[in-house]
Amino acid sequence: MLGAVLAGCGGGAGAPDAGREAARMGTPAAPGSASASTSPSASGSPAAAPQAGAPAKPPTMAPGPNGLTPVFERAKQQTDKTVALTFDADMTSDQGPRAEGGEHFDNPALISTLRTLKVPSTIFMTGRWAEEYPDQAKSIGTDPNFEIANHSYSHHAFTSPCYGLPALDAAAARADVDRAFAAFRQAGAVNTVPYFRFPGGCYDDQALRAVSTAKVTAVQWDVVSGDAFAKDPVAVAEQVLSGVKPGSVVVMHCTRSAAPVTEEAVQRIVPELRKRGYRFVKVSELIGK
Repeated sequence: MLGAVLAGCGGGAGAPDAGREAARMGTPAAPGSASASTSPSASGSPAAAPQAGAPAKPPTMAPGPNGLTPVFERAKQQTDKTVALTFDADMTSDQGPRAEGGEHFDNPALISTLRTLKVPSTIFMTGRWAEEYPDQAKSIGTDPNFEIANHSYSHHAFTSPCYGLPALDAAAARADVDRAFAAFRQAGAVNTVPYFRFPGGCYDDQALRAVSTAKVTAVQWDVVSGDAFAKDPVAVAEQVLSGVKPGSVVVMHCTRSAAPVTEEAVQRIVPELRKRGYRFVKVSELIGK
């Protein structure tokens, strides 16, 4: 199951280049939606400098046609050399026994490196991960360097097929989003934002409709890091560096057991992109552009 979880997170569909990106991960792309709006709402504005506590009004996008959840993939303003590193903190609802057995779904060294390098980041966290690691969820969610976005509670699929993940019906999908936000609150995380990443990156119009009442913006990506199950941090770094463009969203993972070289890859990625003139931002700043 964990293989499906991480492969899906790094190679899911929905973006126009989904097939190409999924092929880079060695996994087939699930059908995406072409119906969601990608125009920021009039109220969206650039995020201010990080402040302690949750932002008052994180920017969101206007609903798509027929009220579908909007989908964000890359900043419209593509001349500003900004890039968002995003990290999926994956854990499915049934992986508790594996965690009890010593498997690490967290990656404290990665979070420490992001702090040391002063890289603002968005962590797409599952509710089950927050329950398993409440102290870490609180630490991340009270640090102004980070924002926590919703990656569902269970990491089950919101459409099928999706890398073999169990699928939720519409009612269960909507409840899964709420349950994840509740888990963040229970852990004491306050820097949460109304953004959602579909498990596996898989969605269609039915999935966009199911979560529309949650008033979230779905966040995909345009750069796949390839860190899932990777053994070579240099290869991961090169894949990111070759794909980043102004306004890019990079998908990586915060799961030690299945993405073991991510922290080392980040140590290579960050200084090189800064040398190229890039500034790291959270997703909320990209959406606000």
